[in-house]
Amino acid sequence: MNIKDVAERSGLPAKTIRYYEEIGLIRPLRGANGYRAFRESDLHKLSFLGRARGLGFTIEECRRLLALYEDRGRASADVKALAEAHLQDMEVKIAELRAMQATLRDLVDHCAGDQRPDCPILTGLAGGKGKAAGCH
Repeated sequence: MNIKDVAERSGLPAKTIRYYEEIGLIRPLRGANGYRAFRESDLHKLSFLGRARGLGFTIEECRRLLALYEDRGRASADVKALAEAHLQDMEVKIAELRAMQATLRDLVDHCAGDQRPDCPILTGLAGGKGKAAGCH
């Protein structure tokens, strides 16, 4: 398969596929003309990477997941530990996003959004208390 075919079948852009090759996640064959020749195994790895990246795994986590996937002697505990660590990182990020959302919601709720110049959103972003005089 050429890069266009494997891109269509994997759902990944050709640019991403080239990047994955550049960093050593995949190693397609090269024809005498220098063109990439992707095998079914390359397509499978690319689909695997696409799903893993879709779940937010980093490139290095994907590298470890691929190594574990290819290691028939792997312990599922190793895979689970990696996934659990990633899940914990996600939970921390979600909590951080919720805190950011609550702060921004409070600032937006306290802004009258009228023609006056005072605004708790700008005051809050500037490090103030968030409730500017005359803007609630």
